[in-house]
Amino acid sequence: MQLPDGAHALLQKPLVVRMAVNDPNGYPHVVPVWFGMDGDDIMIFGYQNTRKIDFLQANPKGSVQIGGDNGNDGYLLKGEYSLEPDPDHQWAWKITRLYESQELADQHMTEWSQQKLFLVRCKVNKVIKV
Repeated sequence: MQLPDGAHALLQKPLVVRMAVNDPNGYPHVVPVWFGMDGDDIMIFGYQNTRKIDFLQANPKGSVQIGGDNGNDGYLLKGEYSLEPDPDHQWAWKITRLYESQELADQHMTEWSQQKLFLVRCKVNKVIKV
């Protein structure tokens, strides 16, 4: 799906998005995350042993919400998550450099790359302006 211009423009900024997945009881599990873009897909990384990973493996449907605070435009992007390999943590490095200075990003990635990281792709199939 091609994202609307307003959503695409907002997703080019290094803002924190809220990633939502569903727990086994059907309740939303929402966490703030950093992200990057691969075309119109939203890419997210983090530690592998987290509840959000367990939840999205059981049910890949979820959403990402960006903006919508202080009277600004915002978007709810619904779609499906999938786990992908990230050899050498290339996406993790790319995303971290969007949010931190080169020096701090290098420091954090040196620490984080020793951990089991995951990479999640969100393929958006519906966009709602909020």
